[in-house]
This record gives sequence, structure tokens and C-alpha cells, in this order.
Amino acid sequence: MESEVVEAELVLPTHLSFKKVQMYEKYPKGQSRGRHWKHLKQILQAENLQNYPPDEPNYVNIESPPSMHPSVKICDITGLEAPYHDPRTNLRYANTEVFKQIRALPNEYVQRYLALRNAAVVLK
Repeated sequence: MESEVVEAELVLPTHLSFKKVQMYEKYPKGQSRGRHWKHLKQILQAENLQNYPPDEPNYVNIESPPSMHPSVKICDITGLEAPYHDPRTNLRYANTEVFKQIRALPNEYVQRYLALRNAAVVLK
């Protein structure tokens, strides 16, 4: 038996609701997109800060209390989160490989790392 092929004319809608609209269809060439991001400098220039009373908060004079969350300790060598610190050099480190590097550092390098963190202590 031979199977019969049935030809049917399918009429598809121009836009299928389940398909994502392409950007070139949504925004024709030369037409701007909906949202533009502004830098802080552009926001400050647009606000005319001279016209505001000095006690009204804005981007320039906003004050906030200190954070209630503890500060994140950062490794002095790698920049990763550091759960440990070396009691001899007082440097923070993230893992054992960094600890080995810290112990091999000369004293003047240790002092430089501590100075970067504003924790410079003269080690003897």
C-alpha cells in the first residue's frame, strides 16, 4: 500500500505568542530603546543642587549610619574572602597555599601589605 500525501495549506499568524520578539523587530533601526542609564555625574548636573535647601537629603549630602553587619575579611594576597589570619604576621589568608607564601615573605613585604590595609604594626 502506498501512503497518500495530503497537501494542506497552513496559514500561520505573523506573530506567535510563545516566541520571543527579536530586538530588530521591536526597535527598528534608528529608534532609541526605552531606558537610558545615567551616570552619577549626569544625575547631579540635572538636579541643580544649588536650588535645594541644605537640610534636604540628596546624592551629595546623604548620610547613613554604620553598617550593622560585620565587615567581610579579605585575603591580603589574593583578594578572596579570608576566614583565617596569621598570628605571626597578622596578615589574612584564604587557604594553605597562601599561608605558605605569607610565611615565606620578607618582613618589609609584610609591612607593606599591612600598610595597604591601614593595619601597619612594627613586627620584631
